[in-house]
Parts: sequence; structure tokens; C-alpha cells
Amino acid sequence: QVQLVESGGGLVQTGDSLTLSCAASGYTATDRAIAWFRQAPGKEREGVACIASRYGSTIYDDSVAGRFTISRDSAKKTVYLQMTNLAPEDSATHVCAAQTVLWDDCSLQAKDYGYWGQGTKVTVSA
Repeated sequence: QVQLVESGGGLVQTGDSLTLSCAASGYTATDRAIAWFRQAPGKEREGVACIASRYGSTIYDDSVAGRFTISRDSAKKTVYLQMTNLAPEDSATHVCAAQTVLWDDCSLQAKDYGYWGQGTKVTVSA
């Protein structure tokens, strides 16, 4: 029983920074790992970053490691994705998702996530 709402997407220029927010609600939202996925037209859905509930550990896809930072405000039930040095290949609809299993380890596999938001679009101009 989790609901997720993303915000913060928009149009930016190459090299710019942007922060996305994922507001989570529900009785167990704070007890699940939350991840960001992205998908561009004609491409496969890609796991971007994950932050776990247990220990707050994080993982990143190699394509964004060093540029993106995921963080979580457990009290406010909000997860952020801080994106820096954006490039056109980062353009995609970004969706946050909560894992099906409580207190599970981080994963970038979509099959491990049972709750999904509607997405927020990020466009990076060349």
C-alpha cells in the first residue's frame, strides 16, 4: 500500500543540474527501498539509482555514477535524485518505484518493484 508522486522534471541545457523528488505515502512506504528508473522512447527501461530502507545504502547504474546522488528524507517520506552535468542522453521520463519486499536490499531490476509513480519528464537540450 504505497503511492508515489514524482516532480521536478523539466527542460535544461547540457551541463545543467536538476533535482527530482518522489513523495511517498502509505503505511509502509518508509520501510521499502526506493529507486529511480528512466525510459526514453525506443529504449529499454533503465534502473538509475536505489536507496535502501535498511542502512540507507545506495547503488547507481554505471552511466550515472559520480553525476547523480540519491537521498531520502524518511520523516517526510521523500526521495530525491540530484542530477549534475546532464547530457542529452539523460533525457527520459523518470519514474520512482518502491520495492515489493519490506527492508529488502537495493536493486536496479524493475521486477523487484511493486509500486510505481507516473513519472516526470527530463529533457536535456544539446
